[in-house]
Amino acid sequence: MHWPGGPVTVRVPATSANLGPGFDALALALGLHDVVEARIIPGGVAIEVSGMGADAARAGDDHLVVLAMRAAFARLGGQPPGIGLRCVNAIPQGYGLGSSAGAIVAGLLAARALYPGPDGLTDAALLRLATEMEGHPDNVAACLAGGLTIAWASASGPQAARLSPVAGLTPVVCVPATPLATAKARQALPSAVPHADAAANSARAALLIAALTCDPALLLAGTEDFLHQRYRAAVMPATAGLVGRLREAGIPAVVSGAGPTVLALTMAGAGPGADAVRAIANQAGPVWLVRALDIDRAGATVEAAHSPWARAGHPPGA
Repeated sequence: MHWPGGPVTVRVPATSANLGPGFDALALALGLHDVVEARIIPGGVAIEVSGMGADAARAGDDHLVVLAMRAAFARLGGQPPGIGLRCVNAIPQGYGLGSSAGAIVAGLLAARALYPGPDGLTDAALLRLATEMEGHPDNVAACLAGGLTIAWASASGPQAARLSPVAGLTPVVCVPATPLATAKARQALPSAVPHADAAANSARAALLIAALTCDPALLLAGTEDFLHQRYRAAVMPATAGLVGRLREAGIPAVVSGAGPTVLALTMAGAGPGADAVRAIANQAGPVWLVRALDIDRAGATVEAAHSPWARAGHPPGA
């Protein structure tokens, strides 16, 4: 098998899942990106990481991007002699902004682009494999497609629909100093919820779709959650407190994914914006990093790259 000598570059967006009532179904792609440059090398694994998660460069075969690439190569029909990676990470890790989904998607897309044989990994198969690795489809769907996605399970595997968020929608993320493991946040959830809460949540999730795509005046009501946020408050009290303060001020705010990041959904030129979110966060304590982001409407992208280490002819870290 003749493996390509040049690298490919994959750019993946951060994602915020749940968005309040859309538990394990809704996600929004955000304008904050990790960039992974991958190539085939003569042997072994060579990884260079800058930005978030730089320590992961020592993970070798256990690096999530490498694991995803290996999984894709296995489905495609063969493993390469070696993998070289250069990762430039901007997505905070362990904060509910889809860093693991981004790594998985980046690895799968890089492997598909590098594989020299027939493309046996369709978009549907790629979503299925990404969901298997991530455990649920919401973040990976938004990372792949961009915009707003609705993901669900079916007999033929995970499915996703992409919608276009309304113009002017400006997500504002409030990132605390300390991360929280997704597993810990999931452990806080009860095994069952009252039927009335489930019914109320269904109504709010439907309302949220309308708010995000055509009527942002409905965002405050549409982001009210009955399924998970109240149960997670004990393991992230500062997050719960800031969500409450923002909502009391009329700002649609939710826990981003499993937390502990807070996501506020503002409208450019209408109502409180990023400055108001920042002022409330500064009063709440602890220290929050507040940042207004664009919505990523393109999703993950793949392109051939002419990188310095491709021209130099050696893998990163060599």
